[in-house]
Amino acid sequence: MSALWVLMKSLLASLRDLMPIVLVVAFFQLVVLQQPLPHLGSILLGLGFVVIGLTLFVLGLEMGLFPIGESMARAFASKGSLVWLMVFSFCLGFGTTIAEPALTAVASEAANVASEAGILQDGAQAREDYATGLRLTVAVSVGLAIMLGVIRILKGWPIHRVIIGGYILVMIMTWFAPPSIVGVAYDSGGVTTSTITVPLVTALGVGLASSIKGRNPMVDGFGLIAFASLTPMIFVMAYGMWVH
Repeated sequence: MSALWVLMKSLLASLRDLMPIVLVVAFFQLVVLQQPLPHLGSILLGLGFVVIGLTLFVLGLEMGLFPIGESMARAFASKGSLVWLMVFSFCLGFGTTIAEPALTAVASEAANVASEAGILQDGAQAREDYATGLRLTVAVSVGLAIMLGVIRILKGWPIHRVIIGGYILVMIMTWFAPPSIVGVAYDSGGVTTSTITVPLVTALGVGLASSIKGRNPMVDGFGLIAFASLTPMIFVMAYGMWVH
């Protein structure tokens, strides 16, 4: 009975979170455009699927991803093996990023647009190679970003210095990168911080900071996501310089 109650509370919470966007769409459709909602039955059914999916996703995070991320971070910290911690950090960043649906969508769209603009040779194989190279570039950059974030936690470096230095490099590279890749690079920094990457990476940072003496989880445990957003912009612009 308690599990059913938790599920119902989660469903109501998801519905509450989605209600603002539902009200906005309904207001502009009915009041501003003064048109009825097309296919109302399909829209309501889709909304129900979204509520159920969001509920299950949040429950999965709380029950599985957050605990396993924190427990593995604590285990590596207690084991005291820096090499394996770095390997795990890179693999975690690489694996979660390469699996991001948002990154797949952006890479595929970028390849299609580049082909239409004549930047790539016209052909399915050329588009696939371009999209795959873009995804691998972003995944490698996020893996290195998580490693850098872990080193920052271990060393206690101030996060603002690293972030400011990184964005200065981004601004410099923007001047030299091909204009056709700059927007893709900036978007790549955003799509990496999505549904799969954020929970595990956040759990890693918090668990690691909680396990190291002298580290504050609130101060040192967060910030890995910022690195995961920063490094793809640098690497994708470098990838664009190399490809174009």
